[in-house]
Amino acid sequence: MGDLVETVIEDSRWQDFGLTALAEAAARAALAGLGLATTGFQIGLLACDDARIAVLNADFRGKPQPTNVLSWPSEERGAEFVGEDPERPLAGTADEPFELGDIALAWETCAREAAEQGKSMEAHVTHLVVHAVLHLLGHDHVEDEDAALMEGHEVRILASMGLPDPY
Repeated sequence: MGDLVETVIEDSRWQDFGLTALAEAAARAALAGLGLATTGFQIGLLACDDARIAVLNADFRGKPQPTNVLSWPSEERGAEFVGEDPERPLAGTADEPFELGDIALAWETCAREAAEQGKSMEAHVTHLVVHAVLHLLGHDHVEDEDAALMEGHEVRILASMGLPDPY
């Protein structure tokens, strides 16, 4: 079984943290939780620091400040109607996986948020990876109905991993 998540670690704190295995497990749980295959897909993950994600946030969202996680779907997959699940992509093969998109995580913001919320860093980052994978699959939280749907998926997926409701 090939890696679902191809991780590029720019900040060594992520390596010491064990992000590669955590992200792989979280992404597989997210796909399985939506009834998708856990093989035949590929996700790129950049493990960086606040300075790097602030540049990415400025370049892609016009917000020149750090954030916890960013995601870039490989294509638009939004639902046709508010409050509905987006259409699910079909898996590729092990040799030619379907690329879902890319994710970036920032160490300092994730660590600060975990501490502020009284959560372990592992639980918080797992939630953020699940959240980002849902974005890659076309979910968003702009409209209340879409936010409720996305959060429901997150809570259920995290529960399947033995983690509490992050909300």
